[in-house]
Amino acid sequence: MTRDRVRDLRRRIYLILEQGGVGDGASRLVDRLLMAVIVVNLVAVALESVPEYSERYGVVFGLIEDVSLVIFTVEYVLRLWAAPEHLPYHRLGATRARVRYALSAAGLVDLIAVLPFWFAFLVPSELRVLQVFRMVRFFKIARYSPAMRSLLDVLYRERRALIGCVVITLGTAVVAAAAMHLAEARVQPDKLGTIPQALWWAIVTLGTIGYGDVVPITVAGKIIATVTIFLGLIMMALPVGIIATAFADEIHRRNFIVTWGMIARVPLFTELDAGEIADIMELLRAEVVETGDIIVRAGDPAHSMYFIAAGEVEVVVRKEHLRLGVGQFFGEVAVLRRSRRSATATALTRTNLLVLDAQDLHALMERDPRVAARIKDVVEKRVGHEIIGAKGDLVTEEIKRHEGNIEPAKK
Repeated sequence: MTRDRVRDLRRRIYLILEQGGVGDGASRLVDRLLMAVIVVNLVAVALESVPEYSERYGVVFGLIEDVSLVIFTVEYVLRLWAAPEHLPYHRLGATRARVRYALSAAGLVDLIAVLPFWFAFLVPSELRVLQVFRMVRFFKIARYSPAMRSLLDVLYRERRALIGCVVITLGTAVVAAAAMHLAEARVQPDKLGTIPQALWWAIVTLGTIGYGDVVPITVAGKIIATVTIFLGLIMMALPVGIIATAFADEIHRRNFIVTWGMIARVPLFTELDAGEIADIMELLRAEVVETGDIIVRAGDPAHSMYFIAAGEVEVVVRKEHLRLGVGQFFGEVAVLRRSRRSATATALTRTNLLVLDAQDLHALMERDPRVAARIKDVVEKRVGHEIIGAKGDLVTEEIKRHEGNIEPAKK
């Protein structure tokens, strides 16, 4: 195999494992397979801890572990081999890129998920307690879950604020423990006779857990406990509020970027600037269609264009079946003129759409002559070109300049 073919194969494996493009069936299949193996593995670990199940289904659990180990090992080796294709590692060289990946958080999780279990075949059976590391495989889910990746990003970004919350909470716990020690040391020397002993009570009280193994007896102790409980509510609310707000902002930012990218790819809007695209984004409305539902039908009036935010859509154009996936769009010319659909679009899965109505875009164009002028320029460049395609519009009529569908910009 030539060097170029090896490089192409490595690039393909990288795309499948790390960042398959929109509509990449192989990447989607591999992701789903690995997710299923992780979930099955975690369920097996939990059930195997039950003596009855372990004795009855021990062979099944062993088979699951062996198959999982082989799959995760192959995955790790392939990820390690494809590491030079990571954009941040391009200039490091193959060896340094692989070392950098192996020492990264994701690389260490992948390694811990397989290495201890290969050692288990070589070391005495007593050391098979290392199989507790099987639960580490849970963290591999973060690679395939955008929500978990977003949460980890939020925790890292807000680490300083969260560390501050921990410091404040520990300081409050020490102060509460010292106060409770002074109030209760004489009456409960076995439980609150020292500040370190009282610190346990302060921590569980501030955490709003309150096991009840240590409770104040004196009036002063009860007053201190009451104040500590209220402080605990505040202490717990701080990190929750920080994480919730940051997580909501992260989800909004990701959705904004995805939506922005979809709009910016539409030929009709390619020459719009950031502010004008943002104005169009405000006009979008969400729509959900179920599997098998017809989104548009051939012969119907064309009055909206659609962006696919999630799911898949099948378009039948001149007996040709086209599949559109996340990030693709159709009906962009329909926002400029009311023609007839030449194709039928059907949801293959439950699909989330972002819809831009023609009347909304026209209202924006009338309000902002710059948008009208820019769109007119794009339309003029497209006159005479075929506009039916896998990522294009679904109307038969082309836009003709002389028809005057777009008014010239006002000066």
